[in-house]
Amino acid sequence: MENMYKSYEELPLVLNAQAVSSVLGISRTNAYALFNRQDFPTIRIGSRKLVARDKFIEWIGNAAQTVN
Repeated sequence: MENMYKSYEELPLVLNAQAVSSVLGISRTNAYALFNRQDFPTIRIGSRKLVARDKFIEWIGNAAQTVN
């Protein structure tokens, strides 16, 4: 699985599960599981689940602090 984004600035304003899986290097199934977590900042548009780029970057930072 190749990451098609080289920096946060290259990410779209809103990410879907495929983009999240690419950035994190996880399967799309695991990305969908993230979208169902209470602590993941999901936006629902109809049946689609998305995440805003800024909230996603913030979530990554918070998750990294939790591990340390």
